[in-house]
Amino acid sequence: MTVARYSEIGFMIPASVIVGYVLGLVADHFLHTHWIYLAGIIFGAVAGFYSMIRRALQSSKDAEIEESAESDEGKPDNRGGNGPNAG
Repeated sequence: MTVARYSEIGFMIPASVIVGYVLGLVADHFLHTHWIYLAGIIFGAVAGFYSMIRRALQSSKDAEIEESAESDEGKPDNRGGNGPNAG
């Protein structure tokens, strides 16, 4: 996993919370309320965690695929013959 992926995961939750907070403030302003920003913060946190978990699972799958591809490089082809048209 590269440094870029780690930093992306580290910024996901705070960025999601900030976006939820700002959208909640905008909704509060237009709807003349004072509580929607709290719902925005909660929604942003949930969305951030969901996104982080999805990204971590995808990275795990990518690592497994790379690992299996590296282990298969040295193995001989079990199809037999001396080429694709051997038969």
